[in-house]
Amino acid sequence: MARMEITPELVKHLSRLSRLALTPEEEARLEGELRSIVGFFEKLNELNTEGLPEMARPVEITNRLRADQVRPSLAQEQALSVAIEAHEGQFKVPRVIE
Repeated sequence: MARMEITPELVKHLSRLSRLALTPEEEARLEGELRSIVGFFEKLNELNTEGLPEMARPVEITNRLRADQVRPSLAQEQALSVAIEAHEGQFKVPRVIE
């Protein structure tokens, strides 16, 4: 795998993408921190994981889903009876996206 190079230009690019206004001192500190983080991942890549399970968890997690059951529900007219405004059998709400 190719080694990721952390450069001042990359830090400036990431700060622009994140909309962060960093001082030169903060950029220098962030560059060092990113190098350290990437270094940890590169160290992990050196480990021999042959034969290990893909993921291990200290506690087994299972989804607890109930079976789908058809049950009585409100009629459309009854549900719309509490609507502030309805249109063609549906709730009408204020536009939130321009």
